[in-house]
Amino acid sequence: MNPADLTRQPGPSGEEQEPDYRFTLANERTFLAWIRTALALIAGGVAVVQLVPAFGIPGGRHALGVLLTAGGGLLAALAVRRWQRVQAAMRRDAELPPTRLPVLLGGALLAVTILVLVVLLVPAPMGP
Repeated sequence: MNPADLTRQPGPSGEEQEPDYRFTLANERTFLAWIRTALALIAGGVAVVQLVPAFGIPGGRHALGVLLTAGGGLLAALAVRRWQRVQAAMRRDAELPPTRLPVLLGGALLAVTILVLVVLLVPAPMGP
């Protein structure tokens, strides 16, 4: 297939057109990648609460589990919104909307990593 066949001529202002199915499928694959990441965060939150021994900070394990699980839920919601915005832009033959998701996710994971390192460095209380 000729790459020129992938481009569409813009329709009248405001008119929506169905985008090339390959672009729609690529958008769905990207959405599914974000959903897999969200599921991994949720699973990590559950695993921390259920499988990790108690930290030196009381309630630290549960706080970390809640943070990871809530982050996964938020990421899933943001992924749906991103998928919708990109699909709508493709139908209008407009530029794709910018996203801050990678920066937000990277920053959040950096913050969680620092939090985990701090929690791991605090010694566990000695029992009587």
